[in-house]
Amino acid sequence: MNKKSGGGVMKRMVLVAAVLAMTGAAFAADMPLKAVKAPAPFDPWDIAFGSAAMSDYVFRGVTQSNHQPSVAAYFEPRYNVSKDLQLYIGTSGESISFANRAAAEVDVYGGIRPTFGAFAFDFGVWGYLYPGGQCQEGLPGGVAVCPAGSPLALGPDFTQMKKDVSFFEVFGKGTWTINDSFALAANEYYSPNYLNSGAWGDYASVIARATAPAAWFGTSGVGAYLSAEVGRQWLGTTDLFYRVTAAPVGIPYPSYDTWNIGIGFTYKVFTLDLRYSDTDLHKGDCAALTSAYNANIPGNVTAINPNGFGSNWCGPVGIVKLSADLTAMANLK
Repeated sequence: MNKKSGGGVMKRMVLVAAVLAMTGAAFAADMPLKAVKAPAPFDPWDIAFGSAAMSDYVFRGVTQSNHQPSVAAYFEPRYNVSKDLQLYIGTSGESISFANRAAAEVDVYGGIRPTFGAFAFDFGVWGYLYPGGQCQEGLPGGVAVCPAGSPLALGPDFTQMKKDVSFFEVFGKGTWTINDSFALAANEYYSPNYLNSGAWGDYASVIARATAPAAWFGTSGVGAYLSAEVGRQWLGTTDLFYRVTAAPVGIPYPSYDTWNIGIGFTYKVFTLDLRYSDTDLHKGDCAALTSAYNANIPGNVTAINPNGFGSNWCGPVGIVKLSADLTAMANLK
């Protein structure tokens, strides 16, 4: 091929490329533009809420409902400063059966939840309110006076409970999500006036949770988990109201260990939890700690329970709980 013919071929190739380029540009101009959806603006606000029905309301190993069924509900507005920092306040309510005949437990709480990778934390304040209590106090000498017909007895060495047992705790929690199947958590709660008794309280626990692989249940949407908690409740000495003959200025509340283990099943917003709970509290000390109005197990004399009637409010119990938990962002769109 000579230079002349080669140059002609080159010119023709350049011309063809130019025509194709112009044709492509024309085609592109004629094609309708594909709509590009703008990213949704970040909405920092959310609300969590839910309810539960349970066969027994157990708090740190101790029944709050006299081993009877209980219902609960909560409402929690949240503000997400970023994807890793959340502020929140909330309120919840539970039905109870206390010795002072309080109408219910009403909780008010708030805090902050920072997250760092696999580690999630929760720091805040939790207030426990018990409106409607009926036992009276304030007479000279700190003697308790309860209304006619009350199951509570008067004077030292007998079960008694203040009209108002509301108190608050500061708390810190941490959760390490190891992977999709395993997580570990640690909790710490402190109150300067546990159950308004005058005794300080400190509760610490560790929790382990194993979540079943989603493949076990196919496309059914069902999930399952196994979890266990081991904790200890430390308590100080009460004020004069809870005195006994052996401790006329206040009784040293018993510290105790508690544990629970259970299996749960989830489906959409619902959770069914089956759990076993227990403590190492002596029945006599349990009666003194809880002011159980139906303490009727004789032979349980302790230093803080001279009358010797014990309670099973702190003993082994099985709990069935069905709950529903939703958030506005995830479930109400």
